[in-house]
Amino acid sequence: MKAEIVPYTLIFKSPGGTSRGVLKTKDTWILKLTKNGKVGWGEIGLFKGLSADDKPDFPLKLAELKGLIESGADLNELLQSYINWPSIRFGIEQAFTSLKGEQPFVLIDTHFVKGAQPIAINGLVWMGDVEFMKSQIDEKLIKGFRCIKLKIGAINFEREIELVETIRKTYSKEDVEIRVDANGAFSYNEALFKLKRLAELDIHSIEQPIRQGQTVEMGSLCSQTPLPIALDEELIGVNNYQDKVELLTNIKPQYIILKPSLLGGWKSCDEWIEIAENLVIGWWVTSALESNIGLNAIAQYVAAKNSNMYQGLGTGELFTNNFPSPLQVENGALKYNSSKNWDLKLLENG
Repeated sequence: MKAEIVPYTLIFKSPGGTSRGVLKTKDTWILKLTKNGKVGWGEIGLFKGLSADDKPDFPLKLAELKGLIESGADLNELLQSYINWPSIRFGIEQAFTSLKGEQPFVLIDTHFVKGAQPIAINGLVWMGDVEFMKSQIDEKLIKGFRCIKLKIGAINFEREIELVETIRKTYSKEDVEIRVDANGAFSYNEALFKLKRLAELDIHSIEQPIRQGQTVEMGSLCSQTPLPIALDEELIGVNNYQDKVELLTNIKPQYIILKPSLLGGWKSCDEWIEIAENLVIGWWVTSALESNIGLNAIAQYVAAKNSNMYQGLGTGELFTNNFPSPLQVENGALKYNSSKNWDLKLLENG
């Protein structure tokens, strides 16, 4: 088997504002396997500054991966070897599954890839000044989204409250579900007050109100909150099954958010779901700014779960140089238009 790992830089159509700063580009790595005339594709979607495998020796691990694959290491050996390198692990899962299939981009055979099972998704609104955020909200609602996710924590909180009030003046919680994502921007001392203010506006949930690693404080918030809390960054770097059990048991959040590129792929997410459901904790799945290769793998995983939650899979349209694919967003849902073809020619230019 031959392995190639091709670096690729995704370019945002418009800079994406978060509480951590403004994103203009996103580096990723495409894993291509070739064996007996067949090709398998996967994406190693490292997220700099956030992924647990954002380490100085990441390039060395990629070189090592190429050598291990070409020396004949099997899938299970590789998954175990890279258990603490989640983005690499997910890329391995995708590429080996792709290579085995009859079609390289049909990884899990569901009605989704037949075009008959669109996935309801949230419309993502990036941080910025009030007018910029309001224009994004209006655009999402016009396009048929019935779940809006607002990145908050970068501008004045009262202005953010006003933005949500603007939506609620026209749309009830039955009409439009509103989720907010603080990316850990609140301090523990102010968080409960802010959660109460948001709860008054019929917010569905808030992601990661305080920064990860404050297990006691997060558990205290989750026990008192008037607004459901979803753990996001808190799950990153927790790879051992028992550690996952301990984290969710101690914090007892209302929801968890699963990002396969940050958590180690499908098998790791399966563990989180099993534990969460045993503890009566809800969940949904979100992409993490992958190209359409990684997004495709995540979407097919979600489709196989038959979840009735809105998923966070609308990131494919953010980039100017994403790979043309059958994935398309229409009327607030991600669809697989099988009449369209995959085109990876852009990889040739890097």
